[in-house]
Amino acid sequence: MTRRRWLLTTAVLLGLALSAGGARADGSEQATKARAMLDRVVAALKVDEHAALESFTKGTNGFADGDIYPFCARARSGWVVAHPSRLGENLATVSDMYGKLFGKEILNTAVVGEVKEIHYMWPKPGHKTPERKDTYYTKVDHLVCGVGYYP
Repeated sequence: MTRRRWLLTTAVLLGLALSAGGARADGSEQATKARAMLDRVVAALKVDEHAALESFTKGTNGFADGDIYPFCARARSGWVVAHPSRLGENLATVSDMYGKLFGKEILNTAVVGEVKEIHYMWPKPGHKTPERKDTYYTKVDHLVCGVGYYP
């Protein structure tokens, strides 16, 4: 195992250990999984940003769990640098079916060391009808990253 892969694996496992007790008050298993994944995203980015972004996009190293997956965009420009299907798009222009520019809101309100949550309407992968989607997000250095889930 290469040193880089070992460090990334260690960061993922550390994130799992640190977030094991972080269940939501409402008991939502999906929310708990998404929040734990965001913790692992932050840890992985701090170890090796390039390898982490690749894992997020490919859904490897535990960065995909059904319709729960991470995304990251450049904080200043909004360009998506990690996502399973929207790589290269601008997060600032993404809106839901009601015109809510949730991507712009995420970019404008993300803070290093603080996890925030946003709600919007978005279709589940493979479906056309939008449903409520919640996303935890934070800023990590020059990136804004999030993990969404369907409650």
